[in-house]
Amino acid sequence: MGVDVGGTKVAAGLVDESGTILQHARAPMAAKGEASAGLTAVISAIEAVGKQFDGHAGLPAAVAGIGICAPGPLNPNRGVVINPPNLPCWRNYPLADEVAKIFRVPVKVDNDANAAALAEAQWGTGRGYRNLFYATIGTGIGTGIIIDGRIYHGRTGAAAEGGHVSIDYRGPRCGCGKPGCIEALAAGPAIARRARAKLSAGRESGMLALAGGEIEAVTSEMVGQAFAEGDAVAREVLLETVDLLALWLGNMVDLLEPDVMIIGGGVAAMLSPLLGEISKRLPECCINSRCGEIPLLIARYGADAGIAGGAALCNPRAPLHC
Repeated sequence: MGVDVGGTKVAAGLVDESGTILQHARAPMAAKGEASAGLTAVISAIEAVGKQFDGHAGLPAAVAGIGICAPGPLNPNRGVVINPPNLPCWRNYPLADEVAKIFRVPVKVDNDANAAALAEAQWGTGRGYRNLFYATIGTGIGTGIIIDGRIYHGRTGAAAEGGHVSIDYRGPRCGCGKPGCIEALAAGPAIARRARAKLSAGRESGMLALAGGEIEAVTSEMVGQAFAEGDAVAREVLLETVDLLALWLGNMVDLLEPDVMIIGGGVAAMLSPLLGEISKRLPECCINSRCGEIPLLIARYGADAGIAGGAALCNPRAPLHC
């Protein structure tokens, strides 16, 4: 059973040995309530899946474990959610232990990017590769590192915050407080800001029509739609994003030299026609003379990456399991 906890909803799904999501359900998340209300939301989502599967509101007997993707900071070794900004209901909350008490199966907790990276390594486009770098690019940028089939957590579980690697110390201030993080430069909000700046400078683009004539209403999704329709300004915005991501990924290659790099998330889907452009720029952005041998691939899992990732945490056939 994979569970994806967000600020507004909890999604849960039953996942088989091949990584196929068989059933899934959602429940509203009580992010600002009591800790017990947040736990109830998780239980409700899990039980809803069980009811879909065999008609009973409980955990199906065949389930080997429950893996939960939760926002960080968290301690994956102890299954404790520490103090996520968008889940104020949980502070130093032993989520894994509380869920295990109810369903009496092993429970594992990790952040969504780590878990999604593991799912891609076990079942997705990273299958067959030993060392993997994964990035999910959407409203923010999260990353996960898989080494020898296992999540690299670092000393305390806080490793792999690749979205907060700075590529410009004079760049815009990121939400984390640092200047020039790749998240502040290449995630969805940054793409939309660059598009709005071009429109404000008088550039003509179909993005304005998509936004109902309101420049400030332009979103990254509109940039992607306009790009797909052949809009020149939208293409320019995305090629600037390609330059930024190539520099960042070049740093990741020089640091990790993974066997494969995998990109997921909404922005990644929008950029998929331009992955070749990123790969083409990599030799200019890193010192590794064999960087061209590292595939850059789109993730298998899209919106359900959290469910698949949670399940991967508890896959009994994987090197890292509950």
